[in-house]
Amino acid sequence: MKILILGAKGNLGQQLLAIFKDKNEVIAWDREEIDISDKTLISKKIKDIKPQLIINAAAFNAVDKCEEPDGYEIAKKINALAPGYLAQAALAVKATLVHFSSDYVFDGKKRTGYKEDDLPKPINKYGETKRAGEEAIIRLSGRGLKWYLIRTQKLFGPKGASELAKSSFFDTLLKLSETRNTFDLVNEETGCFTYTPDLAKATKSLIDENRGFGIYHIVNPGPATWYGAGKILFELAGKKAKLTPVPASKFPRPAKRPKYSTLLNTKLAPLESWKTALEKYLIIRNQLSDL
Repeated sequence: MKILILGAKGNLGQQLLAIFKDKNEVIAWDREEIDISDKTLISKKIKDIKPQLIINAAAFNAVDKCEEPDGYEIAKKINALAPGYLAQAALAVKATLVHFSSDYVFDGKKRTGYKEDDLPKPINKYGETKRAGEEAIIRLSGRGLKWYLIRTQKLFGPKGASELAKSSFFDTLLKLSETRNTFDLVNEETGCFTYTPDLAKATKSLIDENRGFGIYHIVNPGPATWYGAGKILFELAGKKAKLTPVPASKFPRPAKRPKYSTLLNTKLAPLESWKTALEKYLIIRNQLSDL
């Protein structure tokens, strides 16, 4: 199969490339190869290579910057408009489109978690742009577009090669723990952490098993707050630290965050827990640091 991966140097993109390159012809593009906000360029380049599968792992995910005028404009181009351009290009070459979205399309008021068919209601600009991107894809369903929309949250795993790739919550804490051992961690914003290699494998299974098109939630189960996740991290890493649970109000941020945005996977076999995945990641991380 000929596969185009966009955002290929990002944290998730690198894992998608690793899992899909076996027995497939994979074309990996990042910012240097394509500007996905350029509708004409997207249409031309995709028509030129005619992929059978397009996987979009590109996004502008600087949540607080999205509240600023300049950041919001970038987010609208990358998160809201580009998915529609990709959907149109995919339809033109009869390719299947896979696009990744976020728990931030929900308002976080549903403590029991969100199913795939729950009504989105974003409470910040980032979430608004991600929902607009979803809608741009869904609108083309009636015209024959083949699509998978995968919502996920709180990614962690090996860092991508892109200079814009962000360190995960876990990696950031471990780095900080090299010089300090006390932390105030927000004991709110409950959700599931998601291991990027597991997400990439689940995405490939979705394609290989020819699952029905539509919306899927893929996360490593086990809802936790930032504080709860930090406690488990230090336990697994064998590090001693004093962690203090604090409200989100202690760290004021421009963008509102959903308080309860756990994504519920009701369509697929569950992944391993994020705690199990984190144990694996810490082993890999330690091995890499020893090289």
